[in-house]
Parts: sequence; C-alpha cells; structure tokens
Amino acid sequence: MSKAVTAPQAVESLGFEQAMAELESIVQMLERGDVALEQSITLYARGEALKARCDTLLRQAEMKIEQITLTADGQAGGTTPFQTS
Repeated sequence: MSKAVTAPQAVESLGFEQAMAELESIVQMLERGDVALEQSITLYARGEALKARCDTLLRQAEMKIEQITLTADGQAGGTTPFQTS
C-alpha cells in the first residue's frame, strides 16, 4: 500500500504553533542530510516562508500586548500599547 501524498498547507493559513512545528521538522531533515538536493532546495524555500510567517505572527502578537501602567501610589492605572524600544 502506498501512502497518499498531500500538498502542504498554505503557509499563510498556518497558526504560529503549526508553522513552528513544521519549520523545526524541516530543519531536522536538512540537518540530517538524508534528502535529495532538489528536495532540500524545496524544503529550504518552504522553511524560509515558514520563518517569515512566524515572524509576522509574532509582530502581530506584540502589537496586541498592552502594558499595565501604574499610578504614583503603585495601583494599576490603565494600559498603554506595547513599546518595542
């Protein structure tokens, strides 16, 4: 019996955890060196797309994070948008 081969899911539709898991799998395959050159090139390109997807999702998450501001007496006074610098 042969195993059915399915096309990989579109990178843009993957959540962070899915993209990261697939990226880790690709890195392991490439590090082992047990794939043909053409497949390595294809895997590398997919890995680059997955890395970009993870970066995008992380940036989106950072923009959603709010920091709690404190009043002079140390009480929570509200929130402000996340600052990266």
